[in-house]
Amino acid sequence: MNKSILVFTFCFLLHLAHAENKDSTWVVNNYTKIERQIPMRDGIRLFTTIYIPKDTTEKHPFLMTRTPYSCSPYGEAKFASFWKSYTMSYLKEGYFMVIQDVRGRWMSEGKFADVRPFNANKKTSQETDEASDSYDTVDWLLKNIPNNNGKVGVFGVSYPGYYSTMAAASNHPAIVAVSPQAPVTNWFIGDDAHHNGAFFLMDNFGFYSATGFGFGLPHPHPRSTAPKSVGFSVNDNYKFFLEAGTLNHIAKLVGDSVPFWKEMYDHPNYDGYWKARDARNATKNLSPAMLWVGGLFDAEDNWGTWNSYQSAESNNPGKEFNKIVMGPWSHGQWSGKNVTHMGNVYFGSNTGDWYQQNIEIPFFNYYLKNKGDISQLAEATIFISGENTWRKFKQWPPAQKEDKNLFLQPNGGLDWKKPTVKTSSTEYISDPAKPVPYAEGIHLHRTTAYMTDDQRFAERRTDVITFKTEVLTEDLTVTGIIKANLFTSISTTDADFVVKVIDVFPDKFAYNDSVYASKNSVRYPMGAYEMLVKGEIMRGRYRNSFERPEPFVPNKVALVRFNIGDVAHTFKKGHRVMVQIQSSWFPLVDRNPQKFVNIYTATENDFQKATVRIYHDEKHQSSVVLPVLRN
Repeated sequence: MNKSILVFTFCFLLHLAHAENKDSTWVVNNYTKIERQIPMRDGIRLFTTIYIPKDTTEKHPFLMTRTPYSCSPYGEAKFASFWKSYTMSYLKEGYFMVIQDVRGRWMSEGKFADVRPFNANKKTSQETDEASDSYDTVDWLLKNIPNNNGKVGVFGVSYPGYYSTMAAASNHPAIVAVSPQAPVTNWFIGDDAHHNGAFFLMDNFGFYSATGFGFGLPHPHPRSTAPKSVGFSVNDNYKFFLEAGTLNHIAKLVGDSVPFWKEMYDHPNYDGYWKARDARNATKNLSPAMLWVGGLFDAEDNWGTWNSYQSAESNNPGKEFNKIVMGPWSHGQWSGKNVTHMGNVYFGSNTGDWYQQNIEIPFFNYYLKNKGDISQLAEATIFISGENTWRKFKQWPPAQKEDKNLFLQPNGGLDWKKPTVKTSSTEYISDPAKPVPYAEGIHLHRTTAYMTDDQRFAERRTDVITFKTEVLTEDLTVTGIIKANLFTSISTTDADFVVKVIDVFPDKFAYNDSVYASKNSVRYPMGAYEMLVKGEIMRGRYRNSFERPEPFVPNKVALVRFNIGDVAHTFKKGHRVMVQIQSSWFPLVDRNPQKFVNIYTATENDFQKATVRIYHDEKHQSSVVLPVLRN
């Protein structure tokens, strides 16, 4: 690095430090922080931090987040670092900022329950759920914090997104605007813990037991520090989980101190336990304005955003404001300052800043402060990756989309035409002892960018089969749910099916120099890049019912049909569409023994190789269904 660049970098960092210091000083000079234990209807007290604007020339609204992740820093002299994010805009607008430790977490009293079920029919005044805790908190704030204007907004990302949904369900008349962002919604079908019944091993273990956060460890008494967690024995998650062995062995590593881990094992199928914890149960008769926000490439709660919005839409016909925003983001990435990339893929602009300034802040200002105009905010504001533009739709999926079958063909082809050969199939051997890695390279924690990662490493494996179109002669835009229809036979009684839809870039493709300068990273070879657009797993036993799993009859053809999920992507002219199929995605997902047994109690002897055949002939027309947007 030459001297002039060093001087520029030093001056730039000095400028940032000065600006940040100026903003932090402004917050301390213009806000007072108080901490209160707010009583709930059953007597339990919830620890709540309240940042109060010193300005008394007007009445101010509340903006609240309820979280299981701590409202630290604790102590009325210690301020959260609002100045480091766009939330500084809310302080400049004079909002009361409220952050609360939910029941049984950190400094709050009571017993914590993961995704505590919504109770729409409370029979006594002492019954509680997260909706009632939200209601009681708001009631207390209105009565005890002077100079408020009687309006409350609620927002939060991920688990706080779930609590935002519950706050909306409380229907407290003062809660007028709610934005659940990447909200935890259903932990069996599509979010975090399981996808289509398949156990997301790496995320579950990391979240509940192995991280320094130790989320799953109990908080029997209020505390301001995290309990000690298990940790990893080696900095390679593939090696660690493969050597850890069966889920039964992994349960022993977790120990007896994480209640939810045992509950997940006790409910291997989609029973009443999971159904009660579906946050969509709380989307009926919603009175607040709702803004659902999520990321197209969110590895954790992408399903929750799409499906909570759809549920609220169908459960509240005629509702004036129930809208969705989906951008090219990982989990919570829309809150960042310089959001231009997802892994190696560039999206052409700072999409996070655009969202913050054009959608979220105007939304809350309008409903909480009667300020501005949101009449131009569409029903669905969706970023189309590939073409890298925001589009506005009157509904989602768009009315002008058409579901079209893209059929698997002999010799690795992929075409809109149905296969015509009498018999044709492609087979691979799935070996639980050598599962397909979910990403290339060595990692400890799950990578954020695997949702757009290059899939060339997987194409080179013999236990991954690949199908691709000819080079596209025109743009192909897909907007809606991609579905898989696989005609398959397996040599055993169970298997998983991972289907990945991939955008294959031209051989000579490359970003210009300015892209790498703004990212400040090493160039990645983007020629022939295989961008994962959407991938999903289906645990084969649940192909007909999540409630009643069924074994396969060895070597008998069966149809495995499932949703891969919502997408908004343009495969550009000159690119190809690729589909990869495999039966493991490790250690993202636990290994299926490929024998119809309870996987949570399976032994090493239950694990076996399986020969998997995917058919693509006149009688068995395997396909992926693409929601093609008509011009």
